[in-house]
Amino acid sequence: MAQKSRFDSDEFRGAIGDRLKAVQQSFDDYQKADFPERTPQFFCLELCGEAGELANLQKKEWKGRDIADADLADEAADVLIALMNYSNARKLDLGAAVAAKLAVIEAKRAAMAARGETY
Repeated sequence: MAQKSRFDSDEFRGAIGDRLKAVQQSFDDYQKADFPERTPQFFCLELCGEAGELANLQKKEWKGRDIADADLADEAADVLIALMNYSNARKLDLGAAVAAKLAVIEAKRAAMAARGETY
């Protein structure tokens, strides 16, 4: 029998969803109060650009260059901010979406584990 994951619970997924929803709302409040309104398309392109900057640093590290953790963290933060802004511009409930996706991932992981496979 497959071992049950500590992440396989509605309580865990609900907590993640609720926390993300609160964080997302805070980003929305900040964006609306202090920045001009932008379209979802703008934020999607910004997200792609920021993810590309993070990927470029990772590629440089993979090639052997020393990349400071602070630089990676800075770019990762830009990705999160852009994702929050995109989700808000699209009126997506990221918390609910992540909780639902975690349920799908966990079901697949558990089914594979029951067959002796690794996810």
